[in-house]
Amino acid sequence: MKNIFIISIIVFGLFAFKVPDSVMKRAGKEISKFYDIDNFSKEYIEFSAEINSETLSNFGEDNFFKIYSEGQFISYGYIGRAPSKTADFDYLVLFDSDFVITKSKVLVYREEYGGEIGSKRWLKQFVGKFSDSPELIAGKSIVPISGATISVKSMTNAINDLLKSIKVLQDCLLYTSPSPR
Repeated sequence: MKNIFIISIIVFGLFAFKVPDSVMKRAGKEISKFYDIDNFSKEYIEFSAEINSETLSNFGEDNFFKIYSEGQFISYGYIGRAPSKTADFDYLVLFDSDFVITKSKVLVYREEYGGEIGSKRWLKQFVGKFSDSPELIAGKSIVPISGATISVKSMTNAINDLLKSIKVLQDCLLYTSPSPR
């Protein structure tokens, strides 16, 4: 019984994702800049473990949210983490009310090489994509970057997983938290 408990904690720990304050702060600056607003609030959206287990992306307690300004809904946001060659990088995806990607941004890149995936020009390839879009393929529908092959594939896979997960979650948005933070 004790072993099952320990395994449960380890498995939960692998899937739990708490956004670091520094990453959340960078995301906030990007949201303010993108929507040209000074003040906004986030309403965090949480899902049950059962629903979360059906998604490919990780939805923790603070990485998927609705964005409001002056009491008006603006968009949805998601902060994720994806692997690069030896470390992970954090990224932000903003969606409109229909879950169409309006912005993607690499917030923190922790590798010596491959940081080119953070360029606005390269990231624009994801804008307009939605849950029923054809699967994105690095090197085909997504332009490769010499010297950033692993990161290009990782970001492309992360976006594919997020879009598939959004499709699962679209019917589950009744599980929102009661008040913006």
